[in-house]
Amino acid sequence: MRVMVTDTWDHVELPVNADTRVAELKRRALDEALGGRPADSDDYVVKFRGAAVLDETVTLGTLGARANAPFIVLPRRRQPVR
Repeated sequence: MRVMVTDTWDHVELPVNADTRVAELKRRALDEALGGRPADSDDYVVKFRGAAVLDETVTLGTLGARANAPFIVLPRRRQPVR
């Protein structure tokens, strides 16, 4: 799957299968994009097809995500612009 992590504006490619849960996808994408910096995954939300995935216990197969489907991981709260 392709996952865009907005904290780094980086695309991460993750090998997953249809049984992978959204929470696992989010955790792995944050680990990969942030280079091991600690991040509380509860502070981030996952979007798929423009909508937030509210139940992160669902699998990617249940969402209907196919190979190379784009996901976005972004902070749950808006960041101030300076």
